[in-house]
Order: sequence, then structure tokens, then C-alpha cells
Amino acid sequence: MSINTKKFTVHAQSRVELKKWPTCIAPIYENDEDYQKILKERVKQLSAQQELLYASNSYALLLVFQAMDAAGKDGVISHVMSGINPQGCDVTSFKHPTPTEIKHDFLWRTNLPLPERGKIGIFNRSYYEEVLIVRVHPEILRAEGIPGAEDKKSFWDERYHSIRGLERHLDRNGTRILKFFLHLSKEEQRKRFLARIDDPNKNWKFSAADIQERGYWKDYMKAYEKCLSATSTKHAPWYVVPADDKLNARLIVSQIVLEALTDLKLKSPKSSIERREELLKLRKQLEKEKK
Repeated sequence: MSINTKKFTVHAQSRVELKKWPTCIAPIYENDEDYQKILKERVKQLSAQQELLYASNSYALLLVFQAMDAAGKDGVISHVMSGINPQGCDVTSFKHPTPTEIKHDFLWRTNLPLPERGKIGIFNRSYYEEVLIVRVHPEILRAEGIPGAEDKKSFWDERYHSIRGLERHLDRNGTRILKFFLHLSKEEQRKRFLARIDDPNKNWKFSAADIQERGYWKDYMKAYEKCLSATSTKHAPWYVVPADDKLNARLIVSQIVLEALTDLKLKSPKSSIERREELLKLRKQLEKEKK
């Protein structure tokens, strides 16, 4: 089933109000069997496109995932990218900055794991943490030791400007960027937290810190609204993906990624006349071995 992915796109310079964006929509699939069928076909198509991406060695693809806790980032990444050749895909998860990372500018630690041409890079959280959690918890900003940061009214606008500049630079150099905000309702998060407590096999996924961060829900929504509004651009768009239904979210993300790769019009490299002659000679050599 085809999905109109445009309705999940945050258009450049638009003002985002998350209460107007749904956290749940009608299922794209009919039942679990249908979901598996659709996802399997998407994964197959993504695998073929990833092979062309690697072979053409002209573009890179960067997928950025941001969300509140329990929104399903890990599940989306593992299911949607399940058929991708591991050699052509790298996943990087960003946690609290190390002491060394704090001593550098806020974009520094994310530069090294950027995907090289021919590869897909996935950021599970990203440099956007520096305009989200840091904005909700100003004590983190104070610990970064940036002179006069909290006194500058333009501080956050300047960080948005830096992010847009980085993403524009990457796009000019062949890295296509897709950014996903998995939009989870507070009630659905509550249910998922309870499920993690009730299932001993999922206890490791839950901590008291999760409840503490939940208490800042409204602050996080405001931070996300400002972030999405300021940093969604034509060359690096944000997609607000309804995440209350995990299966739906995976299908939506898979189609957006597939469309982005298809739009690159990737083709296998053509062999030169000299290369074809070389291959034909090698073929004759292999045929002789059989005899």
C-alpha cells in the first residue's frame, strides 16, 4: 500500500505545533501478516537500492532519529534496515557527551561517524540533543563552559544556524539527510513504561531517570517545536512520524527512505570498452580451467 509521505513532512520555514500532528493514524496494514508482507517487500527494495548506492559511490545517506523515550527508535532501525548489507550501513548512538567531547564545539563529536559516500549512516539521537535536552536542562549548558551562553538571547538561534549550515554543507557534498521525529503520545509512553516494568526481560530498558524526564514532557514538546520549525529545510527535511503504532511507524519510515534513495536515480557503474575486453579475457581463462 502506498503512503502519502508528504503529509508527514515539516515544510521549510513552517511553524510546528505538535498538538496538531497526530501520534496515531489508521493502520496502513490490514493485519500482522499483511504488515510482515509489506515490510518484507520494502526491505527487499531498500536492499537493492543500498547496493546501487554502494556501487555508484556518489552519494551518502544520513538518517537521523529523535524521539522521547520508548518511542521505538531502536525497533524502527532494526526492522527497517534488517535487509541492508552491514558493510554498507553504520548505526551510531549518541549518549551524554564525554569530558573530551564537552571541550569541543557541540557538532564536533558527530563529524567522525558521518557516512562516507556509498554508505548509509544512522544516528540514534544526534547533534540535535544539543538543542533539545540541553535546552530543557540548562545545567548541562552551564557544564559545557561556553562563555556567556546563557546570557545571549540569540544563543539557540545561533545553534540552529550552525546545524543548518552543517546540513547544507553535507548536502552540497553528496550526503542526503532525512530526519525523523517519532511522535509518541504521553499516554502511549506510560503504557510502554508499564510494559517494561511488567516484563522482566525488558527491565533493563527502564530506569528512574525515564520517569524523571517524563516530568519535563511539556518542556520537551516546546523544545521539539522550536527545533523542527527552525531546522527543517528542503535539503534536510524533518518528518513527524506518528509513533503510537510501532508497525505503522516502521512502514512510514521505510517508504520515506525508499523514496529518497529512488529519487537519486542510482545506476550501476558502466564498464568501459577496455574493462569489458579485460573481463572477456579473464572469462576465457576461466573457461580453459574447466577443460
